[in-house]
This record gives sequence, structure tokens and C-alpha cells, in this order.
Amino acid sequence: QVQLVESGGGLVQAGGSLRLACAASGRTFRSYTMGWFRQAPGKEREFVAVISESGGRTVHADSVKGRFTISRDNAKNTVYLQMNSLKPEDTAVYYCAEDDRRGMPLGLRTREYDYWGQGTQVTVSS
Repeated sequence: QVQLVESGGGLVQAGGSLRLACAASGRTFRSYTMGWFRQAPGKEREFVAVISESGGRTVHADSVKGRFTISRDNAKNTVYLQMNSLKPEDTAVYYCAEDDRRGMPLGLRTREYDYWGQGTQVTVSS
């Protein structure tokens, strides 16, 4: 059974930074694409970033490009999201997810992911 556990969320002032981590267990972590999504109150869950199995390919949403960076450490079974220059509109619950598809383009949609963590709250004050 796959388990994904996010950590690192919290309250930060606008312009500040946070690093989220997602620890995976139960599968061969290095074999799967991993993604970060977020969901603000009253809004749909949206794509933030995705990283390939080896970490060699990444895609970031336009809204976070240049401010957020996804990375992974396969030796630690962990994927990270470094968030800099945070804005109040970044406030949301952040989820990591695992994509079980093989040989497909990096997933940008929630339906392409098979396993999800419980989420971690990020609140950015103005």
C-alpha cells in the first residue's frame, strides 16, 4: 500500500519561503513520476509541479514558475517543493501525488494520479 505524507506547511509572510516535503513508502519510489497540487477554499485542485522518475524532467505551472522548484531524492524516497517569494494567492492545502502510468508524458491533471497524500496547509499573510 502506497503512503504519501506531506510536511513543511505553515504560516509565512508574503515574500517568505517554505519547503514542503513528501515522504513515500510502500513502493519503489524511484519508478514513479511525482506531482504537487494545491487546493484553495472554494476552488478546484490545481496542478503546481511534476517531476519525472529520475528527476531529469520537471514542469511547473505558470503561476509558480520562477518561484517554486520541485525536486526529489530517490535515496530518501522524498519529493520536495521549494517555495520562494510566496504570495497570499499561494495560500492553499498542498498535496503530493504519485502517477502510476509508465511511458506517458508528465501528468498535469489530477485524474492522471493514483495516490495522494493527506495535504499540508500553507498560509501566506499579506
